[in-house]
Amino acid sequence: MKIGNKTFENHTYIMGILNVTPDSFTDGGYYNSVDKALYRVKDMLKEGADIIDVGGESTRPGFERISDREEIYRVSPIIEAIKENFDCIISIDTYKSSVAKAAVDAGADMINDIWGFKYDKNMAKIAADMKLPCCIMHNRDNKEYEGNFMDCVIEDLRESLQIAQRAGVPKSNIIVDPGVGFAKSYEQNLIVMKNLGRLKELGCPIMLAASKKSVIGNALGLNTHERGEGTLATTALAVMNGAVLVRVHDIEPNRRVIKMLETILNS
Repeated sequence: MKIGNKTFENHTYIMGILNVTPDSFTDGGYYNSVDKALYRVKDMLKEGADIIDVGGESTRPGFERISDREEIYRVSPIIEAIKENFDCIISIDTYKSSVAKAAVDAGADMINDIWGFKYDKNMAKIAADMKLPCCIMHNRDNKEYEGNFMDCVIEDLRESLQIAQRAGVPKSNIIVDPGVGFAKSYEQNLIVMKNLGRLKELGCPIMLAASKKSVIGNALGLNTHERGEGTLATTALAVMNGAVLVRVHDIEPNRRVIKMLETILNS
């Protein structure tokens, strides 16, 4: 798969998280100015990030929705500044088509949609018209699964792929994300990670985005800022299952885990 000017294949790459929000669960308020964001991006790229994922609205449990205008106001200037200062690939973390379009106009190279084209009916069309790679995540508005849980996750993602196909988004431009932390219980989050390899049934590259999430905190009994080692375990899991991307906060330790595991697996 080609994203921006880079080809992604046969390796697990790193998507670094840049939340330009006042209320994200790990780093709210840390990087919501241009200068602070640029310093963070510089560090992430130096440590080995392959993509910078810019988000302007927190999606933590109980988050407060903001207007499209406010989200655009938060992300567009920062995306423009990143592009002016660094040669890097930028993803826009949004489920709103107007925000996605503004972000791409500002320089974003891909869309990361936590609703898998199901929240905003225009999102898939924007992706198709702009010929953009997209990550579509598993999500739904309830936790009621009938029958086998993993079968339901796969079917929900198939529905997102059908939406993409109808809009004209080629399958070669799509990455799938199992949606750890979204519309799932603690046990279901563990199950979806344990069965990450099943997403290969969809015929798309896989991204795992579990960094410092509550499933890690619940498993280890740790607060947000103590979940680094738990995150490394999920990154190892992603590598073992052939994921193309991991979306993480801490770049360097995750890069080292990826390098060590791939060295073993490729020996």
